[in-house]
Amino acid sequence: MPKIKFLPHKKLLPKGGSFFGEKGESILDVALRNNINIEHACEKSCSCSTCHCIIKKGFSSLSIMEEKEEDILDKAWGLTEKSRLSCQAKLGKCNITVKIPLYTANHN
Repeated sequence: MPKIKFLPHKKLLPKGGSFFGEKGESILDVALRNNINIEHACEKSCSCSTCHCIIKKGFSSLSIMEEKEEDILDKAWGLTEKSRLSCQAKLGKCNITVKIPLYTANHN
């Protein structure tokens, strides 16, 4: 069972936290189940970039990024080479570390 370590976020999770998820479960689903209210304006349909996150460790353990996710990520604020949409990134076998950006496309 992989563990997700969420780095501290000023508003959503000031002290950070670690939570377990199931292989194949999205980062967003694990976050929401643990009361980390990451914005997801499109309700997980891969149509916005509000659930953008940055994978600090374990990026290669996640599911492969589809072309649609790549296109949507181009609209994300603070995009990096290790960015993913938390609604689309599915857990693999390894633990990961996630940074939730302070701002989203909807809240600058």
